Amino acid sequence: MNTDAGMNRLTTQLVWNRLLSIVEEQAQTLMRTAFSTVVREAGDLSAGVFDTRGRMLAQAVTGTPGHVNAMGASVGKFLARHPLDSLAPGDVLLTNDPWDGTGHLNDFTVVTPVFHRDRAVALFASTSHIADVGGRGFGPDANDLFEEGLQIPISFLFRGGRRDETLMAIIACNVRDPVVAEGDLYSLAACNDTGAAQLLEMLDDFGLDELDPIGADILALSEQAMRDDIARLPRGVFDNRMRIDGYDEPVELVCRLQIGADGIDVDFAGTSAESPFGINVPLPYTEAYASFGVRCMVGHDVPNNAGSLAAIRVTAPPGCILNARPPRAVSARHAIGQMLPDVILGCLDQVLADRVPAEGASCIWNPVFRSGHGGERFVTNPIYNGGTGARPGKDGLSTTAFPSGVRTTPTEVNEVTTPLVIWRREYRTDSAGAGEFRGGLGQVIEVGHRDGEGFVVSKMFDRVAHPARGRRGGGAGAAGRVYVRGGAELRGKGRDEVPAGGVLVMETPGGGGIGEASRRERERVRADLAAGLISAEAARDTYGLEDD
Repeated sequence: MNTDAGMNRLTTQLVWNRLLSIVEEQAQTLMRTAFSTVVREAGDLSAGVFDTRGRMLAQAVTGTPGHVNAMGASVGKFLARHPLDSLAPGDVLLTNDPWDGTGHLNDFTVVTPVFHRDRAVALFASTSHIADVGGRGFGPDANDLFEEGLQIPISFLFRGGRRDETLMAIIACNVRDPVVAEGDLYSLAACNDTGAAQLLEMLDDFGLDELDPIGADILALSEQAMRDDIARLPRGVFDNRMRIDGYDEPVELVCRLQIGADGIDVDFAGTSAESPFGINVPLPYTEAYASFGVRCMVGHDVPNNAGSLAAIRVTAPPGCILNARPPRAVSARHAIGQMLPDVILGCLDQVLADRVPAEGASCIWNPVFRSGHGGERFVTNPIYNGGTGARPGKDGLSTTAFPSGVRTTPTEVNEVTTPLVIWRREYRTDSAGAGEFRGGLGQVIEVGHRDGEGFVVSKMFDRVAHPARGRRGGGAGAAGRVYVRGGAELRGKGRDEVPAGGVLVMETPGGGGIGEASRRERERVRADLAAGLISAEAARDTYGLEDD
């Protein structure tokens, strides 16, 4: 190898490693300083560094695919509105526009240019979920975007280091908890500043005047590595469809995945039309989770950046639920969007036999709890998860968020920040899809009010009517349930009031199994029975375990 070329490759690798540590510290700063518990405790965020053309170079491991990949496409839109040569040190931009950001109004994306020796050398971007943006509140019930809350177009949060007081006053006047909203915006700006300071230190350490040349190498290497992985796959067209709950009627997700010479094309033609309710998905969020579904199986060791993502092209017909047009309501876009990796995996199962997991709960169960009439005012958005699908050669993961990756918010945090009490939270027996390798289990959560008062719950749950399917003879996971203890069943989506003295019960879905249940090792069945993961009836009737 040429000595200069070898040194250049070594420098690129060292810079790459440094960038990864920088963006991870950026994300950790966001978590340490965020006011919203869903960010601080669950990691509902994204963080990354971009070149001067707005191309994502590196992302933090901490964060969700929906935020990361949609944010990856958004920085170019910021620069189209405010070209880099029009920005100056101390400028900070933001938006929560669902089509310019990450899909709904509760997500704010903040972009900060970085200047080195009087010239812009990079941008840092970050996104986090702010608990309340006004309107009806976070939930699926609105009929258009205007009902869902305050929309901020791409604007200046800071200009030359001075805060835009008018913008902050408008935000404060339109949200239910202005202290939390303001604090979260500061946390986004602070994490970008952390990344910027460390990037400048890195440039000095390596004696670099700019990042773009090495950034271009990183992107080119990533794109080539992704295309090399795709080239190892058989060419062809593979179809899959999945029916999910929707809001008032089921939604059909239809996918055609084509593996070609220069990449993978994903087309959602045939998918259900836009909904009159807030479960519609802007195209950037569809692109984010569809590309993630591909990356789970193809090129998963390749860095996730603009280079590797360029090899995956995602389309959906305008006007379908996966390419909703403004001003459609989109608040609960994750309830549909997070199902897309399972749809993609169903296509790839036809290519990568015995390497693809079964369907899982997919959509997180993230109720919004709010105070009712009277009593202590509060709003909180905890995260609960169902089970993942069984994996090739392994059981599924219980109460684990896939594909979002967000963590469950701790019970102690939920109780100390609200007047709610979590009376029960445990694995849900018999919720895993049966199989040689069973799915992951869901959980049972019982929530009441500390003082016995009523409270409001806004639900964005799926897999209540259409559970996760197994593969190769594996059983379906248990469907989810939601109800008031001693009362009627509730819908999976929509706003309801839990009456005074009532206890809300949520039973999250289980993941599907892989392989015939009769093939499961007897010792595994006995272990599940002893742990209370399956009942004696299931051990006998489903798995054929005879009494010892």
